Amino acid sequence: MMNERASEKKHQQMLQLSIDIQAEFDHFNLTVSQNINSTNITGIFGHSGSGKTSLLRIIAGLENNHVNGNITFNQRELLNTPKQLFVAPEQRNIGLVFQNSRLFPHLSVRQNLEFAQKCLAKRHKKSEQHSTLNIDDIIALTQLTPLLTKQTTQLSGGEQQRVALARAILAEPKLLLLDEPLSALDKHSKADMLTLIVTVQQQLNIPILYVSHSLAELQQVASSLLILTNGQVIDYGDVHQVIHRLNHISQHNKSPLISPQTSLALPIVAHNNAHALTQLALDNEQSIYLPLLSHNTNNSAYSIGTMLRCFIFADDVSLSLVEPSNSSIVNHLFGQISTIEKLGQYSALITILCSGHNFFAQISLLSQQKLQLEVGKNIYIQFKASAIKTLTNNTF
Repeated sequence: MMNERASEKKHQQMLQLSIDIQAEFDHFNLTVSQNINSTNITGIFGHSGSGKTSLLRIIAGLENNHVNGNITFNQRELLNTPKQLFVAPEQRNIGLVFQNSRLFPHLSVRQNLEFAQKCLAKRHKKSEQHSTLNIDDIIALTQLTPLLTKQTTQLSGGEQQRVALARAILAEPKLLLLDEPLSALDKHSKADMLTLIVTVQQQLNIPILYVSHSLAELQQVASSLLILTNGQVIDYGDVHQVIHRLNHISQHNKSPLISPQTSLALPIVAHNNAHALTQLALDNEQSIYLPLLSHNTNNSAYSIGTMLRCFIFADDVSLSLVEPSNSSIVNHLFGQISTIEKLGQYSALITILCSGHNFFAQISLLSQQKLQLEVGKNIYIQFKASAIKTLTNNTF
């Protein structure tokens, strides 16, 4: 259990980050002017080379050359180049977990954590503050108890990242930066780490900036999403709304940012063991079904009433003018077409409003013409249960 002071701290951490910077690198310029306010996880998404890691390094204070502008973190200036102000990384109270764990290979897991704790103790001694986190609590939270005596070189990639996460938490940061933390992990380890990251954020209430080139990862954990393209922010907001806007933005780029998709967070209303299906409600009248979650995981997070994040690729959705019958496809929804957008020479992206939720279907122009689809027309959409991607069945 968290001690009393840690419990109090849980209600105090709020990320108020104001960034207004320009950075010039050899073959790349980064320009960001954005306010980020969050108590949860903010995803940062973009192609490789878009500036995601550079932005994290600038926020952490690890990149200062050729950077101009201002960064304010919780009303404290970290960077102000006109005033020649630069706060050193170790004084920013910001934790960073890299793509590789960067653990000390000559130390055991416990020794790595104790080293971080000693560094924190020295910092608190200078500032006359007191530590509010117990190392044993963090070990339990990050599920490291069986690994404490092992050398870090004996650990799997997922285990190393758990240690790196625990070490970063022990520094008691007011902001945690995660730079592609799952890039080197297998599918199972990625799912475990995503669950752990959400648990850590909720238990300790540490605001997190999470960089990834995998939209599937960010869709599962982030409450808001910032999109970087060629060193510039092109969108920021609610994760589901941003993903839906990207459906349209991406199609006009030579290198699309994403595959068009429907992003959802829906309540679990039933687990049908007889037919191996889990039911999610759109409203009181319409539901969708996916493969049974209780068979895929023992996690209590999939209990009735829990909000489940999922997504459906637009090319897995088909349209019908009449209600489908005698079909093997389990998901049929009634809706109305709200937008039609041409994609290239041969296909169209159709937005359908179903029970207050936007769904996206990518079909051929031939099918659009054959069905005489137009905005305002009533339509049925259908897709297989297996088309619904979640943390438990997605390949990331």
